[in-house]
Amino acid sequence: MDNSTFEKNWEINFTQCYSNARIRYSDLSNLLQLTAGEHATIAGFGFREMAKNNQTWVLSRIRFEINRLPKWMDIVTIKTWIQHLEGAKSTRNFEVYVNNQLYVTATSYWAVINTVKRGPEELAIALGDFKTFPERHSTQKPFSKLNLAQTVKPIENYTVKISDLDIVNHANNVKYLDWCMDRLPMELVLTNQIVSIEMNYLRELRYNDRVEISGNSTDKGYFMTVTKQERVSFALEIETK
Repeated sequence: MDNSTFEKNWEINFTQCYSNARIRYSDLSNLLQLTAGEHATIAGFGFREMAKNNQTWVLSRIRFEINRLPKWMDIVTIKTWIQHLEGAKSTRNFEVYVNNQLYVTATSYWAVINTVKRGPEELAIALGDFKTFPERHSTQKPFSKLNLAQTVKPIENYTVKISDLDIVNHANNVKYLDWCMDRLPMELVLTNQIVSIEMNYLRELRYNDRVEISGNSTDKGYFMTVTKQERVSFALEIETK
């Protein structure tokens, strides 16, 4: 059986939704990553297998392009495949469908890190006949390295809490997105104005780290950062209609 592509259906439940009954952006990101995790497990390089070599996948960059957001009780079909996989780096793409209509596309860039050394490392697991799809794109634009020199204004200080941590003992990547979305105008988040979201994860954060959340409007939408001791840990760029 060829495990090189994967798809899974998910039902959107009310705990995953904003007050407008549309899925939260962080929960959408979470579903994509859960789907990717199941695919990796079936293909032989999931969390448990990689842990045997003190390795794990870490999300570095991701870009969403949004036609519309799934809503409460929708059955969404998430399709995923790997475009590139070499050494310590991987590009994974996604498509999100509801009733055969394409709602969201995403492209993501992942790195293998050694969980003991906390640094990048080539994937230790042999891939066998697993196939990649170099010409199969999902989004109109690729993920990119965001311009960190953009002007931002301090919004709020935040301390990383226990509920922000995941099984790798650092702040889970979807938490950064929540921190930023919670500090945007409510009408922007809830009225389907966002057409793309791009994120760069630069440095991990741990329990009790104190960070500064900053942002500013741009000619395309918004740009936001999460910084610790004046070093950017996370950057977010939002394009609006």
